[in-house]
Amino acid sequence: MTARLELKPKPWSLRRRLLAAIVAASTVLWLASLGIVTMIAWHETNEVFDDALEESGQMLMAATTDWQQRGLLARAQGSDGPERKVDMQYQIVVGGKVVQRSSGAPAQPFVTGFDDRHGFADPHVEQRRWRVFVIRDEERHFEVQVGQQYKKRYDILEELAEHLWLPIAGFLALLALVCWLLTGRVLKPLRATAASIAGKSPSDLAQVALAGQPRELLPIVQALNGVLARLDTALQSERRFTADAAHELRTPLAGLHMHVQLLQRQHPDLAAPFQKLRRDIARVTALVDSLLTLARLDPLAPGQVGRQPVMLAPVLDQLLASHAQEVAARGMTLAVRCELDSVAADPAMLEIVLRNLLDNALRYCPDGSRIELVAERHAGRLRISVRDNGPGVDPASRHRLSERFFRVLGQQQSGSGLGLSIVRRIADLHGIALAFGSGLDGRGLGVTLDFPGGSAP
Repeated sequence: MTARLELKPKPWSLRRRLLAAIVAASTVLWLASLGIVTMIAWHETNEVFDDALEESGQMLMAATTDWQQRGLLARAQGSDGPERKVDMQYQIVVGGKVVQRSSGAPAQPFVTGFDDRHGFADPHVEQRRWRVFVIRDEERHFEVQVGQQYKKRYDILEELAEHLWLPIAGFLALLALVCWLLTGRVLKPLRATAASIAGKSPSDLAQVALAGQPRELLPIVQALNGVLARLDTALQSERRFTADAAHELRTPLAGLHMHVQLLQRQHPDLAAPFQKLRRDIARVTALVDSLLTLARLDPLAPGQVGRQPVMLAPVLDQLLASHAQEVAARGMTLAVRCELDSVAADPAMLEIVLRNLLDNALRYCPDGSRIELVAERHAGRLRISVRDNGPGVDPASRHRLSERFFRVLGQQQSGSGLGLSIVRRIADLHGIALAFGSGLDGRGLGVTLDFPGGSAP
């Protein structure tokens, strides 16, 4: 059976959609306004050219009042020379025949049978449409007809459009750029709010500030603040329950340990079962102590941890002395090398970290193993590392070592799975880079702590 792959929808951009909507609406409105402007321009252009035709006809009529005495006005001009944009042509018509015309005018009259004394007509002559002004002299029985092809008027509009499309396209591009910049500025509070929300963590569930939020975003921020408040309440309740339960369990566990120890003395024949019971009680006690430690660390924020110079040599010597008996009994080697004077940290938390790392190495390394605890300067940073040559952890599981209650499969040693979680939490509070890698001789496990800053305090 073939598994069907579910394609996740790609996230869409509100800014791009807003820009597309603005540009599309602007383009549609521009086209509509262009149509209106074109109609108005065509109307006004026709009126101007009609006025020019009428004035030319009146002037020609005035110039031909004595044409019978003096003859023709002028000879027909040739068509050579640059093409004229306006290109008005005239005819003088007597008895339905053209007696004089310009070089571009047709041989037959533009208009025949014109009834009015003067006016406009739109005839088709030689498969061309003309706009013609006709003026008649009733006394001398002749007409002056001045015409212009409509194509000339269309050509002027086309030329105007050719000159306008590039600036208009540039203005549309400029409009898109301006809209892109303006929408980016308008959406800046949205990005700021997103950054504020992204910074939230279980240790920082403070309300998102409502001041300065746009009206459209306020319902979302208020709803999110409600979720954060409920989540904070739930986490606080969980932490209080964990801390209270761990605290309440310590006393009965201590009492139970004493009773078992007493029963072991009273019944020497049951020493082995009682010893196993004591180990189980010790394991539960250690688990309760770890839970109590985590419950105290979880509510803290990095700024709430007090840091001070901690002299490393006494701390490492104390760790070496406290584990010397176990190391000797198991035939192990614990080497401590301190090349740093001090690091900035909370003294109690630093001791917890180093003790947990060392206990973890001793617990999972077989007898006869080597363990090194080194404090040195590495790549310009202050580093404390704990390495061993034990069985180690496979690379696929190393990134999960600091998860709570995580234990590598196949381990026979007892443990709660919280030791490295405590180390991770303290490292995060101090801004320490915690990393897991290989140990000594290319095997085992190595844990490094890189402290912030490049110099010892």
